[in-house]
Amino acid sequence: MPAYAVHWGARRDPPCRKGDALAQLLVLSSAQGGGPVLPSLELLSHRVRQIPAEPAQLVNAPSADIIFVDARVDLVGAKSLCKILNTTGLDAPLLLVVTEGGLTAVSTDWGVDDVILVTAGPAEVDARVRLAIGRQSAEQVSTRIQTSGITIDESSYSAKVHGKPLDLTYKEFQLLHFFATHPSRVFTREQLLSEVWGYDYFGGTRTVDVHVRRLRAKLGDLEQLIGTVRNVGYRFNVYEDDQLPAPRERTDA
Repeated sequence: MPAYAVHWGARRDPPCRKGDALAQLLVLSSAQGGGPVLPSLELLSHRVRQIPAEPAQLVNAPSADIIFVDARVDLVGAKSLCKILNTTGLDAPLLLVVTEGGLTAVSTDWGVDDVILVTAGPAEVDARVRLAIGRQSAEQVSTRIQTSGITIDESSYSAKVHGKPLDLTYKEFQLLHFFATHPSRVFTREQLLSEVWGYDYFGGTRTVDVHVRRLRAKLGDLEQLIGTVRNVGYRFNVYEDDQLPAPRERTDA
């Protein structure tokens, strides 16, 4: 398969998530004839769309919860396609459809999430679909922390207060993340310096005070989340939603 650039089409429909009855499945195949790549899919209730594995088709590919790549015949082409898809920012699990003889050719460098035999029955296919979506949902949840009006996205190193993005430096983000993942625990300045800045940092504890002050200023109405414990250090205060102060509305002078 020749190399080409693929810009994955924008999602037009919200994808199915764990717990939904139906999943949107996309099958990519370069085989001639247009027959079903995985016959068992035709017996399930999921929404299945099969398109040719061609650049023009991939650019405008429909949204999908899972993408199946046909590797029944052309293993080399399927491997190239998988690698291309992994460079496009694809956020859907990639499942490879192979014959029993093709299993030996598949390795970790293909970048696929699972491999399924073309002879797999409906129950097995459905189970693999549900497990793949479940794993993805669990991974997405694990990268996001929501507490006391703050949302922290570990994957993008970003944070929001009441849904509004915070403009944080990398070290401010690390400090906020550390506090949020250790709620209500009191840390001395020395401990924070060690945990956030590292053992090899030669600056003084004053650095912690400066960053806490800046972080509080950026938290605005939620500045009290970072509490001071007199003569000891700092802690992250946890509040219920109904205890949080409402965001102040801006008024024009």
